[in-house]
Amino acid sequence: MTKRKPTPDEPFAVTRSQQEWKETLSPAQFAILREQATERAFTNSLGAETSPLLKEGGPGVYHCAGCDQPVYRSETKFDSGTGWPSFWDPIAGAIATRSDRSLLFRRTEVHCARCGGHLGHVFDDGPAPSGQRHCLNGLALRFHPTAEP
Repeated sequence: MTKRKPTPDEPFAVTRSQQEWKETLSPAQFAILREQATERAFTNSLGAETSPLLKEGGPGVYHCAGCDQPVYRSETKFDSGTGWPSFWDPIAGAIATRSDRSLLFRRTEVHCARCGGHLGHVFDDGPAPSGQRHCLNGLALRFHPTAEP
């Protein structure tokens, strides 16, 4: 598990102290959302925790596990073959991005616009219509199913 510096203190609508986040989130969720850790590919696991969201295919909305903000709709989810839940478009205004230079190359980090929780990264190799692949940690999300129409 790679941990980086904690999420920067920015003016987010939902803010908590590091201790409050630790009390609110599971250990793996804290590591991902607040310290930018990453699940192992194809397992959606970190430590002893595992998310079923890589294989989730039902209708619904994916929410930030930190503040419950809706961030992605199920109709924008696709199988990228990368081992992480992937989406081609977020809900308008739900996420924000910033440059991530933690590896040898530059990436674009995706975080929740309401609490700043790290969700994953976005790449320009996704399907139409956006051409983007939002590659996310399953443990950073909660799935809220909706009834079939």
